[in-house]
Amino acid sequence: MKLTDRQEKIIQIVKQHQPVSGEKVSELMEVSRATLRSDLTFLTLIGLLQATPKVGYTYVGSAVETFFFFDVFRTKVETLMMPPLLVTKDTSIRDAITTLFMYDVGSLYVIDEQQALAGVLSRKDLLRASMNTNIDQTPVAICMTRAPHLKVATKEMDLLEVASILQDFEVDSLPIVATEDQSKVIGKITKTRILNYLIQRAREAELKR
Repeated sequence: MKLTDRQEKIIQIVKQHQPVSGEKVSELMEVSRATLRSDLTFLTLIGLLQATPKVGYTYVGSAVETFFFFDVFRTKVETLMMPPLLVTKDTSIRDAITTLFMYDVGSLYVIDEQQALAGVLSRKDLLRASMNTNIDQTPVAICMTRAPHLKVATKEMDLLEVASILQDFEVDSLPIVATEDQSKVIGKITKTRILNYLIQRAREAELKR
């Protein structure tokens, strides 16, 4: 498996201008920053580039099996997604906190009366709400992050796409929604799940060497 022409060009630009910002790479390639986002994320994740805040990208090469990781990041989300943990909009904040810690998860997905995705609750959301409200009487609808401000994924997306969203928006998990109806939650994917999968596949590859 080979890198794409665009990824090869990114590497050449970084080698010539390092350290170089993503904006500068975009300018030199005459391609939008949004278009390059997944390529830069991928090249960073497999160890060919290093991203340093306020400095930019540098080329570091990689002793890891680069093309092995290319295949791994093309794995479809459907392979790794887990069952979602759902609560209704009228669930009390106390009950939501109890559910969160009972199942040891980082977020809950809130559905409305039609079973449609209405919002997301993170640990931070619940902690903040518990300090300012009557948690026994206040519903989670008060403190959840609401649609349409939610980031979601579909089961057809690959790990690279999902990892890019998780990194860019600094969230720990994404609800997986049905392709034909993006209000219907069918699963979830987390940073931890992806990391564990990468470690597992890397160990398997090492054993085969």
